[in-house]
Amino acid sequence: MYFINKITSNHTVDFAAEELKKYLRMMMPRCGEIDINYAPDATDGFRLGIMSDFGLDTSEAEDLYLDDIIHIDCDEKGGIIAGSNPRSVLLAVYRYLTINGCRWLFPGIDGEFIPMKDIEAVSYHKMADCRYRGQCNEGAEAQHLMMDAIDFTPKVGMNIFMIEFDIPKHYYNVYYTHKENPAREPEPVTNETILQWKRQCEAEMSKRGLQFHDMGHSWTMQPFDIDTTEGWIMKDGEEAQIPAEVKPYVAEMNGKRELFGGVPINTNFCMSNAEARGIVARYIADYAEQATNVDYLHVWLADGSNNHCECEECRKMIPSDWYMMLMNDIDSELTKRGLKTRIVFICYVDTMWAPEKVKLNNPDRFSLLVAAITRSYTDSVKANLDLTSITPIQYVRNKNKLPTNVNEYIVHGNNWMKHCDVKSFVYEYHYWKAQYRDLGVIDAARIIYEDVKGYKSNGCDGIVEDGSQRSYFPNGFSYYVYASTLFDTSVDFEALKKDYFSHAYGKDFETVLDFFEKLGKLADFRYFNGKLSDDNTKGAYYAPSLAEGFKKAIAMIEEFKPFVNEHRAVPYRAQSVAYKLLAYYLEYCIMILHATIEKAEGRNDEAHQLFLDLKADFGKYEPEIELWYDQYMMHVCFWHLFG
Repeated sequence: MYFINKITSNHTVDFAAEELKKYLRMMMPRCGEIDINYAPDATDGFRLGIMSDFGLDTSEAEDLYLDDIIHIDCDEKGGIIAGSNPRSVLLAVYRYLTINGCRWLFPGIDGEFIPMKDIEAVSYHKMADCRYRGQCNEGAEAQHLMMDAIDFTPKVGMNIFMIEFDIPKHYYNVYYTHKENPAREPEPVTNETILQWKRQCEAEMSKRGLQFHDMGHSWTMQPFDIDTTEGWIMKDGEEAQIPAEVKPYVAEMNGKRELFGGVPINTNFCMSNAEARGIVARYIADYAEQATNVDYLHVWLADGSNNHCECEECRKMIPSDWYMMLMNDIDSELTKRGLKTRIVFICYVDTMWAPEKVKLNNPDRFSLLVAAITRSYTDSVKANLDLTSITPIQYVRNKNKLPTNVNEYIVHGNNWMKHCDVKSFVYEYHYWKAQYRDLGVIDAARIIYEDVKGYKSNGCDGIVEDGSQRSYFPNGFSYYVYASTLFDTSVDFEALKKDYFSHAYGKDFETVLDFFEKLGKLADFRYFNGKLSDDNTKGAYYAPSLAEGFKKAIAMIEEFKPFVNEHRAVPYRAQSVAYKLLAYYLEYCIMILHATIEKAEGRNDEAHQLFLDLKADFGKYEPEIELWYDQYMMHVCFWHLFG
């Protein structure tokens, strides 16, 4: 007879107890009912609660709400499952189940590997090595898939979910209009529906105690009643006209104050204008006053680069100095209203360079986000970087060339941290485009593994990934690596590889692993990142010398198909689905490689047509595998190559 006693009264602890019950009953389906009670004085059964309620030491945490400590001390009948905060209790439940053999291989019920076995004793104590571990919405976003993504987040040890924009219309719109998938009919949704869905996402995050990071871009024009909900859609003609009363607030470029490229979200405001800063600061404070559930409010400037005001006053300081003046204005307004809202500002494109003059008045309110958006994903972050060994590119107003070396971003981030006396974490893009560029999946996962460790060693306390919530095609290995390494930077990559593949593909996993490793060698991910041209005068992707390898990859895939088909029905549902995804992936790879051969041999038109054929032909499979495969983001990834 098993039972669960909640020592701490909290809604996330309630959910943790229900999750423990559910998975224990799945593991031991004949164990009988498992009662859940609130019993703060209990001394037997499973006892769930925050560590302080058990009298356990939490001194290793700097902040008990932000830092996740997991403490487990259980025998075969129950015991203590505790955390430094309610969210950590839920993480402790999932870690307890993981140690007992459960795995969450990819989102959704079909990604759950739940063994049927008796539970074993577990003794475990660990504070997460990185404070910030999570993801941000991106790509083609569907509400039913967002529910699965949020549910998956704590199961693999992550603690953050971020939603960009007040109304994230762009991301939902590209899904519900099925942009870049001619095989699906559009089914558009309204702003009102999307706002309701965002609130549903927030409720699901709250249930799990996840840190909620909100917003990002859109603050630069929305306060002046210029709509940014369309995302990166260009306005022209009358739509692009700015009201006369707003014009003085818009960034001046080339002597004109107008939308940058016709895109409001890419347009900055005149930050030297104190009245404009006041409007923005009050607008942000109004938002914060209502959004009391937000743990971190991200205040970024316009997207894009080389788009800052050129007026006489703005030229007196670099954008980062004016940005810090805005942060001080926001802090003043929040303080006046008695709001303790945490604010995140960003080292990104034109604000990559640290301020030269202005400092923060109240550093305790702020965190720095380092966003290496222009980096190359063929090289990883160098651990314990010698900052003096890199000379950063100098700032030139609206004529900046941004670095491809990720380590240069570390230098800039360090300069920001020193100047502003703040701590930092990272905004990364491994799951924006890079994940599709490694057909063999192993090399991209290794880059992520090294990046997590490298960022941490250089003073960045974790990562939030900007990327599709459907980045599990053909499997979730790289995400497993990402989440596992953020929690424990000492984990071994080879051990992670064996653990994931053995659970995903069963007793013959080494054959699957060998296939991926060989595929990665024949279809070198560096080529898809524009690094292996035979003649750059003919383009970054002109490489006839690699075409033979791509042809061999197709032949190897054809030879591998019978093995995959033989394994489509295996005892564990998660493994059957993993093999089903692999079968689809083989077809996908063949299509991509045929187009790649044409591109490598210089037949661009033929490559373009084959890519269009892939979108039409493979797109018809998306409804079946859409929880793990994002056709729109696949298009975004490869358009540079085949467009």
